[in-house]
Formats: sequence, C-alpha cells, structure tokens
Amino acid sequence: MSMTGVSFGCVASVLGYCLLPMIILSSFGVLFSLQGMMGIIITATIIGWCSFSASKIFISALAMDGQQLLVAYPCALLYGVFALISVF
Repeated sequence: MSMTGVSFGCVASVLGYCLLPMIILSSFGVLFSLQGMMGIIITATIIGWCSFSASKIFISALAMDGQQLLVAYPCALLYGVFALISVF
C-alpha cells in the first residue's frame, strides 16, 4: 500500500507509541470495574484514540494519502486485543 519501503522498526515504534493510552485504560481497570456500560464506553474510546493516532502517523510517515481507514481497521483490531486483556 505504501510507495516507500516499510521497516520493522518504524511499524514497531508507531504501534508501541500509540499503545500508551492503554495505560489509562489499565489504570481505570485497577480503580474501577470495566465490565459495565461505562467500561465499554471508555474501552471503545481508548481503542478509537489508539487506532486513529497510529493510522495518522502511518499515513504521514509512509506517504499513504487517502488510505487512513484501510490502516485504521487493522490497528483497531490489534488495540482491541490489548483492551480485552485490560478489561478481563
């Protein structure tokens, strides 16, 4: 999808950097139960935040104009797995 080459270091650093809002979710999970409606809302917000910021960085770093939704979907799946670990 990208015209330029993609390195493993670039992908790992972007995904790791955008994983930082999951720390907020984990902190909420320590203090409150995330298994109610409020937990679902907070978890969905954090997943959206992580995937949106990761896709924006990928789009700008790899010159992939107009492909943000194609990049955001797999990012959201990845961050959704980490959110499931935090919730349960």
